[in-house]
Amino acid sequence: MARSTPSRATSRLGIDRADVRRARTLARQVGKPIVDLATRHTTVSVERATLRLAGLGGADPDGTPWVNRLADAVRADVGLEHGVSLPVWDALLRGEGDDLLTLAQKAAAGSVTFRIPEGKDATRAIAASRKAVGTGIKQIDRQRVAREKMVAKVGDAPSKPWIYLIVATGDIMEDIPQAQAAAREGADVIAVIRSTGQSLLDFVPEGATREGFAGTYATQENFRLMRAALDETSRELGRYVRLTNYASGLCMPEIAALAGLERLDMMLNDSMYGILFRDINPIRTFVDQRFSRQVHARAGIIINTGEDNYLTTADAIEAAHTVTTSQLLNEYFAKEAGLEDWQLGLGHAFEIDPEVPDSFRLELAHAMLARELFPDAPLKWMPPTRHMTGDIFKGYLLDGFFNLVGALTGQGILLVGMMTEAVVTPWISDRDLALQNVRYVMNAAGKLHEDFHPAPDGFIAQRAREVLGEAVALLEEIKGDRTVKGQPPLLSAIADGTFGLMKRPPHKGRGLDGVARKAPDYYNPATEILETPVHRAESST
Repeated sequence: MARSTPSRATSRLGIDRADVRRARTLARQVGKPIVDLATRHTTVSVERATLRLAGLGGADPDGTPWVNRLADAVRADVGLEHGVSLPVWDALLRGEGDDLLTLAQKAAAGSVTFRIPEGKDATRAIAASRKAVGTGIKQIDRQRVAREKMVAKVGDAPSKPWIYLIVATGDIMEDIPQAQAAAREGADVIAVIRSTGQSLLDFVPEGATREGFAGTYATQENFRLMRAALDETSRELGRYVRLTNYASGLCMPEIAALAGLERLDMMLNDSMYGILFRDINPIRTFVDQRFSRQVHARAGIIINTGEDNYLTTADAIEAAHTVTTSQLLNEYFAKEAGLEDWQLGLGHAFEIDPEVPDSFRLELAHAMLARELFPDAPLKWMPPTRHMTGDIFKGYLLDGFFNLVGALTGQGILLVGMMTEAVVTPWISDRDLALQNVRYVMNAAGKLHEDFHPAPDGFIAQRAREVLGEAVALLEEIKGDRTVKGQPPLLSAIADGTFGLMKRPPHKGRGLDGVARKAPDYYNPATEILETPVHRAESST
């Protein structure tokens, strides 16, 4: 049974239900103009994702994906504002190619001319494109069912929080045995982080990759290989091991589609991360994140948001309310795209300077606030990084405090902190010690949240209410911003450096040239299918 939003009478923090309702109302009012903006635009990545769902894959001899080649050719002939589906399937129906791959090859060679079909030709193109893209979405549906069946057959993680551990050497063939070993040592979720800079590539590499810096490239083949390996380990251990990657950057929609096709279980997918920390154009990001979240909703994938990143650039005490504000916005954007509470891995982090008096109590207040605001979401709790030093003993103790806050506040997803985090790339031995730390705290105090009740007017409760009040005030300020007529106020707030101190104007940033305003006859079968309600039993994930 779902837990209800806490009232002042039931809240451990004395939070008034009216304040929570006001916060969500403001988040909706601030977020709705962004959704309207997103629905009026498309991007090159949305259109390429649609082609991928229809089965187009692979790359030319230079490594450029065929989806890029085909989308670029269509755009050169008729623009992007109509979408690629009508001109592509019109060309197929006119006999310009036997299939999408042949058409892409001919388009790259300049031997196809695309047009916008009208009348019966347009009707036929709509039907053909919907059938082709529907095949890919049916595969995503099958993969969702396969996950549910496997969890039922082999068993699930025995307890919460799920222990989330990063494995990414740059070489997928090395990642696999390390991921399997990590699962045997207790990891419930394996995250394969991407090679540095992949989020800025406006294409998705093809095939298995063996070179990457500080991460491994996100490709469909790498997804397939790691999923197969973790399925093997899941059967061995008698519990389903989840797989995570990143649906962010310039190819967010495409990577989301590939994740659904290859049965990934979680994806990092934040509404503003790419804008703030990768200088990707805000409009491009909001259009892409909405489509990607529609895919995640269909695939039964849990998203992880990136609010923890704000605290690596801004002060974790002064900026605490911006984390709460972003969580509320991420929740609104996610639910508008079709995601459910159990899919919302809303992020926050243990990043207060340990030298600050009462730092532990402040961290506890912030974590309890997140848990009360989002009682049914599997919150993702992130370990200390900013204030980790070369003192590994202090780092190990700090990670233990982080794990204890996780236990006290019933977090859903706990990323394993390592004592050499942010100093060097952690050694495998560090991982083993970190997992021992988690196991000790969770075995000793994993159910402490059932007993812990802060004083209603004590330091922790007052701090939580203060942060919520500041978040409400910030949302009211954003809503009332009229600095640019006709522009969503949230875009102005982002441009002013409200989140993470990063100032990102709406008409600058990477990927802006890949955005197009939709024409009246725009058509995308993927969007049409994904926005059609699907009735299914509530997931047991």
